[in-house]
Amino acid sequence: MPAIAFLECVRCHHRVSAETPQTLCPIDAGSLYVRYDMDALRKTARREHPAELAAASAASLGMWRYADVLPDATPVTLGEGWTPMVKSKRYPGLFVKEEGANPTGTFKARGLGMAVTMAKKYGLRHLAVPSAGNAAGALAAYAAAADIAAHLFMPLDVPLANYLEGIVYGADVTMVDGLISDCARMVGERIAAQKAAGTPVEDVWFDISTLKEPFRVEGKKTMGYELVEQLGWEYPEAVFYPTGGGVGLIGMWKAFEEMEQLGWVSGKRPRMYALQAAGCAPVSRAFDEGAAASRFFDGADTFASGLRVPKPYGDAIILDIVRASGGKAVATDDAGILASILDWAKHEGLFLSPEGAAATAAYDQLLASGDIKAGERVVLFNTGAGLKYTDMTADAMKLKRPGMLPTSLPVGGIITPV
Repeated sequence: MPAIAFLECVRCHHRVSAETPQTLCPIDAGSLYVRYDMDALRKTARREHPAELAAASAASLGMWRYADVLPDATPVTLGEGWTPMVKSKRYPGLFVKEEGANPTGTFKARGLGMAVTMAKKYGLRHLAVPSAGNAAGALAAYAAAADIAAHLFMPLDVPLANYLEGIVYGADVTMVDGLISDCARMVGERIAAQKAAGTPVEDVWFDISTLKEPFRVEGKKTMGYELVEQLGWEYPEAVFYPTGGGVGLIGMWKAFEEMEQLGWVSGKRPRMYALQAAGCAPVSRAFDEGAAASRFFDGADTFASGLRVPKPYGDAIILDIVRASGGKAVATDDAGILASILDWAKHEGLFLSPEGAAATAAYDQLLASGDIKAGERVVLFNTGAGLKYTDMTADAMKLKRPGMLPTSLPVGGIITPV
């Protein structure tokens, strides 16, 4: 596992040491990327990657099989990564990367697994996160595994599963009457108050928010390594990614850059499509307007709770990637998302999350418009298990729990006499 050479600001390229925990660039508050000595890695990383990684697969089918390009630390792991690549039976060339197979049922396990691993290495004792739901659940699980205190801030209307996760994993849970942006403000205020009160450094919460620390991207980038390896070390033509905070899309783009530098993949990078819900579509709106960054999306409202991020911190990075790749940002309304959930469940046997269904719905739309050609190799991410959203999806369907079953049933029937 390589030592980190430095952390680099994505905006001004200022370099920061990774010897101590870092949040944002001290100059312009830009997000920090982990950088390695790529010249050294080219000499030491597995050169014959397909054979050697295949040989290593028995030891690790998770994201830590890419230890050559992850920070040097003892993993806090629950078995995250190496999720299935499911081939669609109806759409030639389309694959669904099923991230619901991760621990805690979503892709968030990758980023939080890596972030908690590094927090443990640094000796941090308290981690705090504002979350639309799934990041909170993942932090709670990995913090429990690492014996670190987790402080979760979530909107009141997150899926019940997310609230339940926080409680059963023993986290400190605060439910907020507002959006994830309100949760983020509250986390910042709590940390500022702790510092002002002279709280001992080791007891001050560390903000592990999306793109406000450098290691969630490192965990999420393994999705890029995996999809390329699972496709025989070749790029697909396009990647469809549900985008709330957008860390997965950002991480995959970083992975593509690293793999090219290592000589592990070549050719044209895939077109990147950022998919949102029409009820909260700041990136899609900014893309359509030709803006460099998004505006706060007022009145955010969608049952795809993971997409209810009214102003992503990495919006400018997301837009740069989408445009550089020749892709698009597309939004679908909740009716279209629900219809796609039901369609894929009935015809493909996949119970998608609402976020994943925003991607499948957009795929249908772009296939019809000709933006995507039939037969093009496309990887579409279902970022979470649909079963984590049973209450939200049932509400969207106006489906109510059946009446209570009787507590006892009469004995009898085929086997015994009436």
